[in-house]
Amino acid sequence: MVLRAMYSGVSGLRAEGEALGVVGDNIANVNTVGFKGQRVIFHDVLGHSILAGSASALPGSGVRVGGIQQLFTQGSLANTGVSTDLALNGDGFFAVKGTVAGVSGNFYTRAGQFVINNDGYLVNSSNLEVQGYAAGPNGTFAASVSSLKVPTAALPPMATTAIEMTANLDSSATTPTLPWDAQDPSNTSNFSSSITVYDSLGNSHSVDVYFRKTGANTYDYHAIANGDELQPPVPGLNVEIGTGSLAFTTNGALNTVTTTTPISVSYAGATAAQAITLDFGTSIAAGGTGLDGTTQFASPSNISAQSQDGYSSGDFAGVAVDGQGIVMGLYTNGEKVAVGQLGVAKFRANEGLGRAGQGLWIETRDSGNAAMGTAASGGRGAVSAGTLESSNVDLAEEFVGLIQHQRSFSANSKTITTADEMLQELINIKR
Repeated sequence: MVLRAMYSGVSGLRAEGEALGVVGDNIANVNTVGFKGQRVIFHDVLGHSILAGSASALPGSGVRVGGIQQLFTQGSLANTGVSTDLALNGDGFFAVKGTVAGVSGNFYTRAGQFVINNDGYLVNSSNLEVQGYAAGPNGTFAASVSSLKVPTAALPPMATTAIEMTANLDSSATTPTLPWDAQDPSNTSNFSSSITVYDSLGNSHSVDVYFRKTGANTYDYHAIANGDELQPPVPGLNVEIGTGSLAFTTNGALNTVTTTTPISVSYAGATAAQAITLDFGTSIAAGGTGLDGTTQFASPSNISAQSQDGYSSGDFAGVAVDGQGIVMGLYTNGEKVAVGQLGVAKFRANEGLGRAGQGLWIETRDSGNAAMGTAASGGRGAVSAGTLESSNVDLAEEFVGLIQHQRSFSANSKTITTADEMLQELINIKR
């Protein structure tokens, strides 16, 4: 029994030594981004077979480390202001791909310290490529994940194809006495608005739209371009490039839109016959309410909103990421172009993941296979841009653990020295 006590003490020293190593690892990584702390699980050791049943009065044979459990509790989020610093607020892992310590494959991390490398790929601090769903030309995302690459080249210009206007045309306005004159539009119309459009080269041009009341609940519109900018040029003159009429109900709703001359314009040096659609809202005749765009109420004529879909060329300026992990390329012309959507991996058992170092994990049989998806879906956490997830290690708790393990180590050493003294007394009997 004395020898058993000694070996029990030895098992305690060994177990507490391993536990001290785990606590030390936690404390050492208190400032490691995305680090998840661990704790030791102790198991008692029997000195006999469990088949003997509870009737056996034999004591146990000490303790052993039954396992080291990873604690995947949420770490606090720290603001950094860096657009490519990302954190997951909730369950899931960023997926990265590359080679670590000679092993190539997919890895998973909570550390979102990402940057764009010289090849345009979004990578982590170990140069592993971040995985996600690439965006197609039509704005949809691919069905499978791949390495996200940001196009750092200049964004080519896009010619304007549509103009949207939301306005109110004064129902109490009177018809101008002078007939419509494109060279004197201000005195032959009731209201006007100007909008900038772009040609196929990205050059900007001004298009003026004049509204002229023609009768009860009806207005004509006239789109005017500067003749000096056209091909062939019409120096010093305004050129009418599109006309039509708007009819309203007695309630002020847009009833019909009639296009007399669709807008077609040829700017010097650019694509010939650039067609532009004017959208004044959904009329009643087109199946709408007639109130979502241009109306005719008894209030001064005004433009509340207008937009067009063209833009000039722009240089790459950076990226922005939203809560669903959609990565947008930012350009100096103010445009935002979707690059892709971050893939977020989810596992049945996070605790079964294998540590790979460098803030990475790999899937194992215990964790199950990675289920890839997008942020804020299927139980996955949302992406927080400009922040990083801090280590979830609680220093106060770890220091308390240090004291506990130190005391336990000392107590087990006392068991050994006491057993040694008892053996010495037994040996002294023979003297």
